[in-house]
Amino acid sequence: MIPSVLPTYARAPLTFVKGEGSWLITDDGRRLLDLGAGIAVNALGHAHPPLVQALTEQAQAVWHTSNLYHIPAQQKLADMLVDKTFADTVFFTNSGTESCELAVKMARKYWYDKGQPDRTEIICFTGSFHGRSSAGIAAAGSEKMTTGFGPLLPGFTHLDFGDHDGLNAAVSHKIAAIMVEPVQGEGGIRPLPDACLKGLRDLCDQHGILMILDEVQCGVGRTGKLFAHEWSGVAPDIMMVAKGIGGGFPLGCVLASEDAASGMGLGTHGSTYGGNPLGCAVGAAVLAEVGDDAFLADVNRKAGLLRQKLEGLVAGFPDVFDSVRGQGLMLGLKCKATNTDVVTAGYDAGVITVPAADNVVRLLPALNITDSDIDEALTRLTQAAERL
Repeated sequence: MIPSVLPTYARAPLTFVKGEGSWLITDDGRRLLDLGAGIAVNALGHAHPPLVQALTEQAQAVWHTSNLYHIPAQQKLADMLVDKTFADTVFFTNSGTESCELAVKMARKYWYDKGQPDRTEIICFTGSFHGRSSAGIAAAGSEKMTTGFGPLLPGFTHLDFGDHDGLNAAVSHKIAAIMVEPVQGEGGIRPLPDACLKGLRDLCDQHGILMILDEVQCGVGRTGKLFAHEWSGVAPDIMMVAKGIGGGFPLGCVLASEDAASGMGLGTHGSTYGGNPLGCAVGAAVLAEVGDDAFLADVNRKAGLLRQKLEGLVAGFPDVFDSVRGQGLMLGLKCKATNTDVVTAGYDAGVITVPAADNVVRLLPALNITDSDIDEALTRLTQAAERL
């Protein structure tokens, strides 16, 4: 008999009933150190007081009115994002998947309005993850994501990650956009080198192609800049954001330049819940902290501390781990042991990590994790490695 909850997840045997900072507490009272942060969602940890206050105050006022009316919290967050980024305009969604759908629509509508309706193709890369909608799985293109869900949405060209020759050969008059994650998350914590991101920007400029960046997982302070592309000094035309922007509340958005968004006029897109007062109130509280230069400087300091300790862990357990990769507090342990075994051993040792492709274990802690919790993380990761 099928369970009442559709069985699409291979869930760990853990049930959490409370969170405090970087810690989660199970229904039987165990405390686990959370280095997964809900897959890079809980950017400021669990039950962070300013977020609780923002949500509570908004909940006592108004929860939902729909986008038929002006929403002050939405306007405030949009203004904050425009002030802190390349963007001129913002559309709010509830998830990264929805942000992907709009990014694809926006790029294609741009060229339609320019009198080039055949310019619909979007170049994507192997190992990518852009959500599980029809557009998202077609953009990723992997067999794992797409098997059984055909016919797939057409209009996506897939290139191997790092295939520069293939990229240049793929450029044609039909290319509307290039879509890429500055750091692949699900693909195994694979950063795109700054020189490559600059090269992509130059290629887009040369051929009039739109650049779409998927910063759903690597954005909102995760790499030590507010958004990962800032390290390279280039800016996209369209950017997908979610996860950390809501600090745990379902919230996403698409940021765009005025030119890239020029085709999206009245009635071209919409969302019932997107940009609701609750989500935007929390998002503004997140951005007020994470967008602060001193906060981001401390993320970089903590990232250096954590990486140094992880390098020592790899050196101490060469049969379990191969190397450390990633940027900021978006780090991966490339494993020699099976990565899911490492994750399971972590549960036994009281530490939460997240598996990814390429036999990698992701470490995505809260951006405000304390130094003492970083020390404890290494103690528990060491215990996990010893179990293997």
